[in-house]
Amino acid sequence: MISTMRFRSCRAYVIGFVVVMIFSCNKSNPLQTGTPADYYPMHLGSYIIYRMDSLKFVNVGSSDTIISYLAKEVVEDSITDNLGRPSYRVTRYLSDTTGTAPWVPSIAYMVTPTPTSVEVVENNLRFIKMVTPVQDYISWLGNAYIDTKSDISQVPYMDGWNYTYDSTGMPFLTLGGVVPQAVVVHEADDVSGLGDGSYTQTIFSEEAYGKDIGLIYRKFLYSVYQSPNVEYPSGVTIGYGLTFNMVSHN
Repeated sequence: MISTMRFRSCRAYVIGFVVVMIFSCNKSNPLQTGTPADYYPMHLGSYIIYRMDSLKFVNVGSSDTIISYLAKEVVEDSITDNLGRPSYRVTRYLSDTTGTAPWVPSIAYMVTPTPTSVEVVENNLRFIKMVTPVQDYISWLGNAYIDTKSDISQVPYMDGWNYTYDSTGMPFLTLGGVVPQAVVVHEADDVSGLGDGSYTQTIFSEEAYGKDIGLIYRKFLYSVYQSPNVEYPSGVTIGYGLTFNMVSHN
């Protein structure tokens, strides 16, 4: 009888331990580490195809619409930046959502991997996309090189963004399937304005990177809402949004 009770207790302990381990594996692991090169590899000829949804406000901001494309980003050339550092030129091509229309060049941007970070210059804005180590809760000012304070700044809403790693090494679901190991970068999530709801500013930015792949997901939204008035009887919203969701890669 005593042996049977001990066996049952031991079995219960083992089952409980397994349940705890499974639960723990499904949570973010702050001890999981990596490097920017793990999650933002750069190789000539490599590409990623995304479903790209572009949110625009129309009819003087009284309504919105989403225009969708396939976006193919190709690492096309090795170059140097204005500091003489080895860099890469990436070109984005657009097609329709079926992928049957010709790929048309849209923009090009520059990626500069360094021993401790990855910098991206797009539309003359220089972002620090990743830093080392890639580990949960590590934070940095990703927009530190961007003019957000001067009178001529075009992006004052990007001021003070505190990029933070989350879910390092965890799976991430994309349109192309589950990426086994990824890291999420929280960049901005803020809603501010007047308490009466007559003016509201919304800022959201988040990215995810797949290990040995690169950027696999991106969501950005900036909008400013002004309630109805004499000039705009239906109210007005300005801003824009972008979502990139990986479909495939080579």
